Amino acid sequence: MSLILSRRDMDFLLFEWLDVEGLLTRPRYAEHDRQTLNAVLDLSQQLAEDLFAPSNKMADKTEPRMLAHGAVAMPAATKTALDALSASGLLAASQSAEVGGMQLPFVIDKAAFAWLQAASAGISGYALLTMAAANLLIEHGSAEQIERYAMPLLQGRFFGTMCLSEPQAGSSLADIRTRAERDGEGVFRLFGSKMWISGGEHSLSESIIHLVLARIDGAPPGVKGLSLFIVPRDLPTESCGSERNDVALAGLNHKMGQRGTVNTLLNFGEGRSRPCGKPGAVGYLVGKEGAGLSAMFTMMNEARISVGASAAALGYTGYLHSLDYARQRPQGRPIGAKDPASPQVAIIRHADVRRMLLTQKAYAEGALALNLYCARLVDDLRTGPEAEKATVSGLLDLLTPIAKSWPSQYCLEANALAIQVHGGYGYTRDYNVEQFYRDNRLNPIHEGAHGIQAIDLLGRKVVIDQGAALLEFQRRVTASCERAQDLGGEEAEHAGAVRALLAAVLDTTVILHGAGDPETTLANASLYLEVFGHLTIGWIWLEQLIAAHGKTGDFYDGKRLAARYFRLWEMPRTGPTLSLLNTLDRTTLDLEPAWL
Repeated sequence: MSLILSRRDMDFLLFEWLDVEGLLTRPRYAEHDRQTLNAVLDLSQQLAEDLFAPSNKMADKTEPRMLAHGAVAMPAATKTALDALSASGLLAASQSAEVGGMQLPFVIDKAAFAWLQAASAGISGYALLTMAAANLLIEHGSAEQIERYAMPLLQGRFFGTMCLSEPQAGSSLADIRTRAERDGEGVFRLFGSKMWISGGEHSLSESIIHLVLARIDGAPPGVKGLSLFIVPRDLPTESCGSERNDVALAGLNHKMGQRGTVNTLLNFGEGRSRPCGKPGAVGYLVGKEGAGLSAMFTMMNEARISVGASAAALGYTGYLHSLDYARQRPQGRPIGAKDPASPQVAIIRHADVRRMLLTQKAYAEGALALNLYCARLVDDLRTGPEAEKATVSGLLDLLTPIAKSWPSQYCLEANALAIQVHGGYGYTRDYNVEQFYRDNRLNPIHEGAHGIQAIDLLGRKVVIDQGAALLEFQRRVTASCERAQDLGGEEAEHAGAVRALLAAVLDTTVILHGAGDPETTLANASLYLEVFGHLTIGWIWLEQLIAAHGKTGDFYDGKRLAARYFRLWEMPRTGPTLSLLNTLDRTTLDLEPAWL
């Protein structure tokens, strides 16, 4: 049994629940068959098991370090793993044939990549950003920019970054100061600093393509004044005879986890290099001036879903490692066994260990299923009926903050339970579970922290277009409940619980937005996101119950019990939270900083 992910569960989600084979009737995917899809999953699993997982501990132990000449040193195994990934063609798995892609369903792309994320969140981070950068350029870049930059990204010759945050601004993008001076048609010189740039400097690829938000001189303040630029680390020699752009590594951030991904502070226009004899980092405008943030959201939204998938994958692999340990570790005896000479039993026989394992299973399998459901929505956006695309797009936007933040919060808790199952050993570096926890702790923070996702959900997504996306969510959840009600038994019981929670969440949404005070409403956003997330995962477990209906065997029995656990142990926790939300409590707003 693989300790990275469960291939049996992946097959269930893709082929028994999400009907990915049904996508192959659509023209974009018509050249593929089930055998092709299996081969892609096999390849990704092999890369994960043979290269990414064996390199994971080394990448964590030997974290990147800055060399005297501004380069970064890291283990050779990191490059070996990424070179193999680039050679596999998986970076372009779901891209069109026009840009060298395989035209695979996006959901297969994300399922395959989940193996690499589970095997090494740190090493796979370079690929995550590179694929997202290529997607942005394909959607918003010119034909020349796609040819010059997006295609080498998809080939793994170049790697990409996302340069938003600045030391003084953090997540407040309206306060970005990096500026851009005009230097020709579509060419600019950039000056400023960017912080928390993953993959900002390394020798893992031929070059690095930075996608940078900056303000053109004279642009208005706030986010409406931001434009997006391609800033290559290395300039083509024909441009002005200078190979190195004016992008300087100013320092490395030494992280708690995901140490395999180098994280940097970059200075643009510092003057260490003067391309064409002038200061400033050469940048090329992507799209229209002032439309930088909307273009960057293409990359940010993809990265947010990928972060959720990474959190789910880390929760999942932690679960499998603790399950394997619990099956092998003898300790204690069953309740009622009085003879100290009797043999010890494996700790999986103890009820509280089973509780911790079942909690992890419910969190991790539910989170992975949600992220694959979102990926399936992307396929409907790309290839589904034109008349349904606006509705699908709205639903995906609604689910994005949940798909990012719920796994980041609860699969981190699953990793904590994996450590607990191991006992004292779990707190040592002799076992992998402590690294999984450290790696996963980043996910509630980056690509929009939990609180930002919560404000996005409650402040925008549930009310935009008169609540159209929320109504579509309600329609789909209700349809699932009706299907399950017809099946009777456990499915009907689960449907009743989901339907009741849906009604309660909708009532609370009305109360929060009827307060007439946006400050009070959004002060409750984080709790609202957690409740909405539990509703969503409860629905996802209902969908899995329906897919498993009438099927026998240990795998399906395990699915049913995990769904029951989530219904009986997790969903009831939302009741007190909803009651608190309905009071429009202002305790946090009434707090004066001095009182702390």
